[in-house]
Amino acid sequence: MTLATLTDVLRPALRDGYAVGGLVTLGWEDMRAYVHAAEAEGLPVILQAGPSCRKHTPLPVLGKMFRHLADSVSVPVVAHLDHGYTFDECREALDSGFTSLMFDGSRLSLSENIDQTARIAEIAHAADISCEGEIGFVGYAQGENSQGTDPEEAARFARDSGVDAMAISVGNVHLQQNQEGGLDEARIRAIEAATDVPLVIHGGSGVPPAQRSALARNSSICKFNIGTELRMVFGQALRDAVASDPDRFDRVQILSDVEAPIVTAARSVLRAIGPV
Repeated sequence: MTLATLTDVLRPALRDGYAVGGLVTLGWEDMRAYVHAAEAEGLPVILQAGPSCRKHTPLPVLGKMFRHLADSVSVPVVAHLDHGYTFDECREALDSGFTSLMFDGSRLSLSENIDQTARIAEIAHAADISCEGEIGFVGYAQGENSQGTDPEEAARFARDSGVDAMAISVGNVHLQQNQEGGLDEARIRAIEAATDVPLVIHGGSGVPPAQRSALARNSSICKFNIGTELRMVFGQALRDAVASDPDRFDRVQILSDVEAPIVTAARSVLRAIGPV
């Protein structure tokens, strides 16, 4: 088994100057493709179960799926809860075999965020797994606006919450379909100067690939969450598979045509931020 914690994969990345892909999963077809991509590249991968994924599939089932996939490859695979919003949800993920818990208290006051994240970090560390938290607020394309991370608050959050990785808001946005923006590198450098905790970028699909690669190798950003970019590949591949034979109705046959394009796209994502 190559099941790993977030700390297992991010500490080497921080030390050696690269980042790991936190690939957002929605179902069996994409998570299997992501693991195959990681194995082909010889790189670690973080399988992420976010709110949409959990709405579709219960946490105990997802835990078994992630662990089964980790058994099938030789590279490290992290079973990661993405955007857990309550203690009970994080506890259920831990009990379901996840190896990393991301508690999202970014809508709370700083003190409440620290207190609640620290509680999650405590149960995670007692079980020898990892905890990620978020400071500042990463907004959503066509939705809530972001609130940039304050470096001094980031330092306090990192120190007092006990997190193993810290998601920051530096111009990144969830669900962004284009890559016309960019991250605020001055703010990133100020946060780096205030803490040595590995940093995480949510909404990595909206970051220009060249900037993703450069920051992976020249900053404390050790994890880029990539979801929308790969979901768009999945959607196009699915449309192509259906259109190629209008008489075909078997979902297994149709979905079997979707995996190869996702593997190719995921390999490119992982390689671009991985070690040189």
